[in-house]
Amino acid sequence: MCSHRSSCPSAQARSAHVVAAHPEQGWSLLCDGSIVFDDSGVLLPDGSVVAPHRVPAGRLEQAA
Repeated sequence: MCSHRSSCPSAQARSAHVVAAHPEQGWSLLCDGSIVFDDSGVLLPDGSVVAPHRVPAGRLEQAA
């Protein structure tokens, strides 16, 4: 599935590349088997989840 010459980087390395993109559905599959969502959440190959990085609402009001 991965075209890296030695081996695919680990899911935590953030250097894996997109092998299937579905922007209309809001997710992309990376070569390491991770699924990255548009809201910045990640589903790792082992089934664990990295929660989305959300900006607190108070910081949004300051920007307006």
